Amino acid sequence: MSRIGSTKRNRTALAGVALALVAAVLLERPVPANAGTLGVIEGQTLDVGADKLNVDIEKGTATLEGHVAATLGDMHVDCSRIELKYDEAPKVKWAKGSGGVTAKLKGIEATAATFEVDVAHRSIKLSGGVKLSRGRGWVTADTAAIDINTRKVTLEDVKGSIPVQAPER
Repeated sequence: MSRIGSTKRNRTALAGVALALVAAVLLERPVPANAGTLGVIEGQTLDVGADKLNVDIEKGTATLEGHVAATLGDMHVDCSRIELKYDEAPKVKWAKGSGGVTAKLKGIEATAATFEVDVAHRSIKLSGGVKLSRGRGWVTADTAAIDINTRKVTLEDVKGSIPVQAPER
């Protein structure tokens, strides 16, 4: 097998695993989308698109740049850049998205300047103009932290508008 063919497969596999992790963490369960299949996760496809993918196999890093879009299941993420760190498996250890991050899942839209995923600590941090909205309700915050294990969200410096049901008469 040629080194070039092996490198292309490694890049495709790495990008698939990395984007799958980010999407799975942010989006919950996998389902196909229209961007273009990059990998398979638990029997379902991860669809991604980006203008550019750079992989440094020696350093265990990868960067997707330019119109990055990832869809896995009900979740869709758009941003300008995603940086990844991975081990030899390759399993992603850390990921950071930047450049106007927008994530949509089950009627909820989250926007922020950046998101960071720490796989070892099973946490996600959104920062920079965080806004969560659903229907007429919305909440803004300086930062949002999500514990993946407990699915608890902690927001700092919060403001918002949450619709309240009128009492029955």
